[in-house]
Amino acid sequence: MIEPARRIGLDIKVLAETENSPASLATTIIGDYKDVELVRKFAQTVDALTFDHEHVPLQVLETLEAEGFKFEPSSKALRFAQNKLDMRARLSELGIPSPAWAPINSAQDLDEFIDSHGGVAILKTPTGGYDGKGVRVVRSSAEAADWLAGGIPLLAEEKVSFVRELAQLSARNRLGEWSSWPLVETIQKNGVCAEVLSPAANADFALAAEIARTIAEGLDVTGVLAVELFETSDGRLLVNELAMRPHNSGHFSIEGSQTSQFEQHVRAVMNMPLGNTEPTQAYSVMLNLLGQNDVDSFQIKENLMLGGAFVHTYGKSSRLGRKMGHITAISNDSLAAAHEIASRALIELQA
Repeated sequence: MIEPARRIGLDIKVLAETENSPASLATTIIGDYKDVELVRKFAQTVDALTFDHEHVPLQVLETLEAEGFKFEPSSKALRFAQNKLDMRARLSELGIPSPAWAPINSAQDLDEFIDSHGGVAILKTPTGGYDGKGVRVVRSSAEAADWLAGGIPLLAEEKVSFVRELAQLSARNRLGEWSSWPLVETIQKNGVCAEVLSPAANADFALAAEIARTIAEGLDVTGVLAVELFETSDGRLLVNELAMRPHNSGHFSIEGSQTSQFEQHVRAVMNMPLGNTEPTQAYSVMLNLLGQNDVDSFQIKENLMLGGAFVHTYGKSSRLGRKMGHITAISNDSLAAAHEIASRALIELQA
């Protein structure tokens, strides 16, 4: 968000955990975001506060909100991105289509849910999980004995037979202005997003946008909201996960949209008018650069053009499977044409 914020004339500051983080261009305070005193000190230097992940403790936010500081999204909205049980309960109240689910407090609860849903369940920890972490496919409570022993409620969901995964990205400001990008298809590899295709072919764009807007308004979300969806063989869309921040499924928008998700998030949390989300070309394909080892992966000094594609790296330390950067290709011809450009760039980068 640093570069687009500066382009539209805003001074941006970052509270970062480490000295050499990827956000060092705008880092003004270094320390623990779970420390309420430190966050208060940082909050006193800015006019608006937002996040690049969902893990800031609600207690920190609630304490500072009671003192008059404003976070976008607020703690009341962010709790639904932090806690999957809270999310499922609220989406059910809003009538949002979701997989069958239940809170799990005992082995008996889990076995009963498994028995009533085809002998299998998706079991999730309510907090802390992402990119496939905190998720298990289980066929008996014995396969989750360690989680059950922790004494915290778990979330069980039906194992959805889906044909593909989709993501609907949108943004909303405090005035209630709302806009969305095209619905995209996401392709996973080992539980991590590997590819994003925009727009998703032969999809129900109106329904996805309606679901996202209902959630944004019903949860009072400000900023970018990503709604991850399952599409079933009969065309139904079921909500899988939520993220209240710029999201991996929207990285294509840097080159593929008139307004990127990063600029739009800044606009929304500053309560500025939202930007135009029309595509710059008809089709965009994004390929994630996933870490190949724990020593060195995709360490490019600067972002660059490669074979007609745009390459971005994040300055992260290497780790197998970690999102180290991404490649985006855009085309007016077809998704296949954009995918070919991106794939050629990936091959050249790995050579």
